[in-house]
Amino acid sequence: MKTIYVFLTTGFEEIEALATVDVLRRAGLNAKTVSVENSTQVVASHRVKVEADLLFEEADFSDAALLVLPGGTTRLNEFEELKKLLLKSYSAGITIAAICAAPMVLGGLGLLKGKKATCYPSFEKYLTGAILATDQPVVTDGSIVTGKGPAFSLEFALTLVEIAAGKAKRDEVAAGLLASSAS
Repeated sequence: MKTIYVFLTTGFEEIEALATVDVLRRAGLNAKTVSVENSTQVVASHRVKVEADLLFEEADFSDAALLVLPGGTTRLNEFEELKKLLLKSYSAGITIAAICAAPMVLGGLGLLKGKKATCYPSFEKYLTGAILATDQPVVTDGSIVTGKGPAFSLEFALTLVEIAAGKAKRDEVAAGLLASSAS
């Protein structure tokens, strides 16, 4: 089974990362958290300490189905090895998802040129070349998925379930969460 990697760094938004991992795992998908820090313990934006499944340098990524960047901080943009992985993965057709502040990383890499994208308000200026769709909570354009912010974490995660496992699985997981499955 392919793996969905969710990247964690100091200051990440808890809801965006952990709700996404939870929903993906409810769908039976292989979701792993990856710390880009020097420790598997990562402190989130509201001082919640989370133990990541593995360190970035321990991961192989050859089995990646999806790469997910939660927001809450601009810090992910500082990790050059992560950015190299994103470029290589995008070229290979692997879906990349980013929510809140994190789409700025994709904008900086030129991955949003000519694509519809959304982000947290005030981060639009970092979505270089994107067709702004900031009135939408979650936007999928080709192999790029962007989300607006914490309030839309479930919709973001359910969109990833649909991409990885289909609409029926999305609907099943949404029903179990008592969430709307409209996409």
